[in-house]
This record gives sequence, structure tokens and C-alpha cells, in this order.
Amino acid sequence: MTTNDDQILINAINNGNTKAYAQLVNRYKDLVFTLALRMLKHREEAEEVAQDTFVKVFKSLDNFKGDSKFSTWIYRVTYNTCLDRIKKNKKHINDVPIDEFTFNKLDTIDNALDNLIKEEKHALIKKCVNMLPEDSSALLTLFYFEELSLDEISRIINIEANTIKVKLFRARKKLAVILEQYLKPENRLKHERG
Repeated sequence: MTTNDDQILINAINNGNTKAYAQLVNRYKDLVFTLALRMLKHREEAEEVAQDTFVKVFKSLDNFKGDSKFSTWIYRVTYNTCLDRIKKNKKHINDVPIDEFTFNKLDTIDNALDNLIKEEKHALIKKCVNMLPEDSSALLTLFYFEELSLDEISRIINIEANTIKVKLFRARKKLAVILEQYLKPENRLKHERG
């Protein structure tokens, strides 16, 4: 399932070619860093985790069997490295209450977002995704921004695809609450000034 390009690089790395390893890092560094940043919400920590991830990948590259895409495997290593860092830091997840959520809020948000320019919408959604707890922002990133399938995400975080569907639904509800808060005119003015 690994792409030919990745497999060629992996074979070259396993044969001692350090330039091939640099190419592999270059190919996946943005994806790894983005996921780490979404989960850890701290640039320096995300950079450290990205480095740790590539060290782990290098050390265990000969264990990669190619039965899934290499990108799926590297996402999984990144995800687990982030979880280790979160446990180590004993961070507390600041959950967004979803009890105030109702389905018609999604329509309100969609209508409000339609009035924003596409780039603003993208920046706003990323900003709000960053306000979510680590697991929710990671799922939304993998599904919407990286456009991975439920099966690929399932292999990365080792949870059944149906469970991921439920978690994605909950994450979108949390995001809707944050977006609604942000889109209230009085709050938007505060955010734009501050």
C-alpha cells in the first residue's frame, strides 16, 4: 500500500543512504508538525515532538512492513508521540461544554460563515480548531485538513472507524459552540481589536 516513491526512499535509507532520509523528512515534516501543533497547542513542543517522531521513525523504519500507507504509519507515530508528551506534561483537557448545542446552531454558523471571505473562513476555522482539546483537534485535522479516510485515521489512532465517526461528530459539535461564540458580533469585535 505504500507509494512507490516512499518505498524507494525507505529501501535507500535501510541501505544507509542519509540523503534519502533527508528527503523523507522533507516530504512529511509539515504533516507531522501540523498534527503535533494541533494536539499540543504549543509551537516549541510541537517542534520537539516532530523531531522525536523522525528519530523514532528512523530507528524503527526496518519495522515498517508496508501493509498500510507510509503516511498512515508516520501519522500514527506522531499521534502516539504527542500522547506521550501530553501524559508527561500532565496537561488537563479544557473541554468545551456541548450541552448548549442545538442543531439549528449549525445553520446559523453556516449562514454567518457564508458572509466571510474564503481565506478568513479557513483562518477562523483553524483558529477555532486550535481551541479544542487535543484529541478533537487532531481528529478534525486528520479528517478535514489532511483529508484522511476514517479507515486511515482508525489505523493511526487505533480506534474503530465507527467510534471515530462518533468522536468526529462530537468534535464538530464542540467546534460549532466555539464558532458560535466567536461569530457573535460583540465577541467578533473583541477578537478583531485584541
